Amino acid sequence: MTTITDHAVAVIGGGPAGLTAAIYLARAGLAPVVFEGDHGPDGQRPGGQLTTTTAVDNYPGFSTGVDGPALVADMREQARRFGATIRTERVAAADVRGHPMRVRTENGDEHTAVAVVVATGATARMLGLPSEARFLGRGVSTCATCDGHFFRDRHVAVVGGGDSAMEEALALSHLAGAVTVVYRGARLRASHVMQQRVLARANVTLLYETVVADIVGDQKVSAVSLVHPTARQRTLPVDGVFLAIGHEPNTGLFAGQLPTDERGYLVTVGRTACTPVPGVFACGDVQDPTYKQAITAAGSGCMAALDTERWLRERDPVTANGFGG
Repeated sequence: MTTITDHAVAVIGGGPAGLTAAIYLARAGLAPVVFEGDHGPDGQRPGGQLTTTTAVDNYPGFSTGVDGPALVADMREQARRFGATIRTERVAAADVRGHPMRVRTENGDEHTAVAVVVATGATARMLGLPSEARFLGRGVSTCATCDGHFFRDRHVAVVGGGDSAMEEALALSHLAGAVTVVYRGARLRASHVMQQRVLARANVTLLYETVVADIVGDQKVSAVSLVHPTARQRTLPVDGVFLAIGHEPNTGLFAGQLPTDERGYLVTVGRTACTPVPGVFACGDVQDPTYKQAITAAGSGCMAALDTERWLRERDPVTANGFGG
């Protein structure tokens, strides 16, 4: 039998953006429900990309760093303490085209909400190698800003040929002893200015028409196996592999309902978290193609909560004041 539950606000996504939004919404007495997802076969998990990082050194307030999953767990408990309900379930379908908005989870339960905060994040594109998952957080990374510090004076590989890959290579070139950029094409896709900046770095080497066939190591990465069409397969010793082949914003639930930009990220209005659809707010990596940091995700989650609370109070003060006591 399907259960229908009414809420003032439903937050879809349980990473830093969604949980920060939940903390603020709960403190405002709105008793939000958070659908944080579950451990599915596609590798997604509650807490988002932060849970794949074992040590976070750039989140303010932790002088000696913090474990990524532990940081998410603390955010989750903080949201609960103020009255948020956390559901470890995946959302199978969402309809935000009318009021009340409707959310259906994979177990078939139906939920209605006056407002919805979308914090579904983005998924880093991977090479599709079995070894990627094995070494994720143990030498394989998708963020030089997050993890480059751990590879000071080491040799690292950057996979990709666009502007994102060049930005990763530049950031790493100031930390690592040597950076090898591995790109499958004959020419980089990056803008001319970004290419020139990378080429000007003495410790950066570019390998064209080269594919990473495997990532090698025992407990952590020790090398990459490379294939070139005119040469024999070879092994390049490296301490880390940074994948910079793009991200896919997780917007499938809202296809045809919420507008996206040319890259597929949700569109927000001006300097707000408001989408063009009244009552729907977006925060975190699902609407941020530029920064993609835990701290910026948390900040935009705060914005989404404040925008949601303001919208609710202007639209329906009774609803805004009636949830959570």
